[in-house]
Amino acid sequence: MAEEQKPTPVNNAMLQAFEWYVPADQKHWVRLEKQAAQLKAWGIDNIWIPPACKGSSKEGNGYDIYDLYDLGEFDQKGSTATKWGSYDELMKLCETAKKTGLCIYFDAVLNHRFAADHKEKCQAVEVDPDDRNKEVSDQYEIEAWVGFDFPGRGDKYSKMKYHWYHFSGVDYNARNEKTAIYKIMGDKSQGWAEDGDVDSEKGN
Repeated sequence: MAEEQKPTPVNNAMLQAFEWYVPADQKHWVRLEKQAAQLKAWGIDNIWIPPACKGSSKEGNGYDIYDLYDLGEFDQKGSTATKWGSYDELMKLCETAKKTGLCIYFDAVLNHRFAADHKEKCQAVEVDPDDRNKEVSDQYEIEAWVGFDFPGRGDKYSKMKYHWYHFSGVDYNARNEKTAIYKIMGDKSQGWAEDGDVDSEKGN
């Protein structure tokens, strides 16, 4: 008796629907929305889109996160739209994708912050760039770009503001204009992430 044939497993295809050098014309969501049906017809089941949050500038690719709650809705960092487009255009892309049968994978960068609104003083130690568990200076006060107020968005969606104690480290001291790896010290700071939670390259 012949063995019963098992059905072929589902083999969905995902398209990385962006790359680093896409023109910063704020029209990427529009282009993808217009191509959704064609992509599905070609056999694409899922599209991976870049971080849609407001970056440090209107040319930012989204890995330079300024505000996680601004998807191209607020006038911040030189533009309302992100490099990729406006909030409304992103919502239209999502609606069209859903109707077409395309799933969207939203790239999210939760542990990056760029383009702070103001500097804050904090205690820090310099660490070895190749082994960040090795301190190479005494503790002293630095001025770091770690104050995030989000004036363009205010408290909409979130009242959270960021201060020095929300960060484990920075790479620039504005007081003496020195670039180095600084571990932030203080009662409220947490230090580096535990080994296993992140890659252990360079001692984290």
